[in-house]
Amino acid sequence: MIDLRLKGVSKSYGKNTVVKSLDMKIASGELIALLGPSGCGKTTILKIIAGLQQPDEGTVFFGSQVMNSVPAEKREAVMVFQNYLLFPFMTVEENIAFGLKMRRTDKAVIKERVNEILALIRMEGMGRRKPSELSGGQKQRVALARALVLRPQLLLLDEPLSNLDAHLRDEMRELILRVHREFQVTTVFVTHDQEEAVLLADRIALIFEGNLHQFAPVRDFYERPQSERVASFFGNSNFLKGFCSGQAVETELGAFKTPLTGENESGRTVSLMIRPEHIIPGKGEDNSFLCPIRSKIYMGSFIRYRIEVGEGLWDVIDGPEARKGYEEGESAWFTFPPHMIWLV
Repeated sequence: MIDLRLKGVSKSYGKNTVVKSLDMKIASGELIALLGPSGCGKTTILKIIAGLQQPDEGTVFFGSQVMNSVPAEKREAVMVFQNYLLFPFMTVEENIAFGLKMRRTDKAVIKERVNEILALIRMEGMGRRKPSELSGGQKQRVALARALVLRPQLLLLDEPLSNLDAHLRDEMRELILRVHREFQVTTVFVTHDQEEAVLLADRIALIFEGNLHQFAPVRDFYERPQSERVASFFGNSNFLKGFCSGQAVETELGAFKTPLTGENESGRTVSLMIRPEHIIPGKGEDNSFLCPIRSKIYMGSFIRYRIEVGEGLWDVIDGPEARKGYEEGESAWFTFPPHMIWLV
């Protein structure tokens, strides 16, 4: 296991800068997600870490060692690609053993390691099959096994679940977590799927247009987003412009008390953010407002109201017990719990 650090890393293709002055430190044994929309620079970052591309600026560190000039094959980092890249003429065993053979590992050691890995990925008895005889999920397992059998210091996964259907994605998530617990290898994976990042990662690096917008534990993205864009990317959010005044935020709907403001912040312009599931139907002692209900949809496990707030529409999620029997077209009271408000 190794620490990984990127310092001021930038990469351009012609006039298009795809990674911009990236700073990131990953602790030994962490499982990290590079998350963001397609084309934001995630895979380029992964290739720079692997040594498959060189940064135009900045430094890559493995521990205290500068890796910029170290070739990919000497980095003790293994990358698993999105499209598997299995050798079609080789068996499963031969595909898994390929890297060890290139390292001229003893045949007995190769056999032992291959058998161990086949058991770990639950493909015992399939070693003689060719890739054409495998399902998509099995091919992805073999690609992962081929990387793990080398016992790398750093495991890099490029969209590891994107080619799989929902059932197989669940199985592969479990496998990746089991492998990570077994080997405790520092792991970085690329995904554009928010749910996948949340379920797998210790921390998430959220990237837009080559810029790192937030690098934090999963919970922080829901409870402490650093911008409206980050909050919107992680689930539905409602925003209301205002300014701090003492222990409250003054808005077009009135003053909302929150423990996040203080006297020293008076006059500061902010966006008040609250998740749809945190808004309480009904009038409370504080932080309540009256607004029209534009729609009401029964969703089985919850009821979704769409309410008119100023010139915009907000979502409110109420539990299946329907605490208030509000109907479409009427005006109703809703309340913000102070501890559920976040300011960005």
